[in-house]
Amino acid sequence: MRRTLLTVAAATFAATATLGCSAVEKAISCANTAAAVAQSVNDLQDAIGNAGEDPVAAAEALDAIDNDLDEIEKNTGDADVNQAVGDLRDAVDNVRTSLDNGQTPDLTPIGDATGELTNVCTPG
Repeated sequence: MRRTLLTVAAATFAATATLGCSAVEKAISCANTAAAVAQSVNDLQDAIGNAGEDPVAAAEALDAIDNDLDEIEKNTGDADVNQAVGDLRDAVDNVRTSLDNGQTPDLTPIGDATGELTNVCTPG
């Protein structure tokens, strides 16, 4: 009986340790991808701010942000992360609409949403 309890306890500990590592790995993956999003946002700011708008570079930066957000959604089930991803997607959609309408987009919501994503993805 004691041997069975020790075996069950050891298996439970191993499962908990594995789950803990998995959660940490997901958080690190989220943080790394959030950093990639931040770089794509910088690229977007450069494309819009440099000597007029560079629509091709802006579109590429928006596509990169979308791809990074897909990666985050695929690798996390966290409600706060999903909310931040949704907010950033909304901001990206608004920028696309502005660009499609020939307007200079307001990038403030993208910066705010990127900051929130970075905060919720930061482990610890």
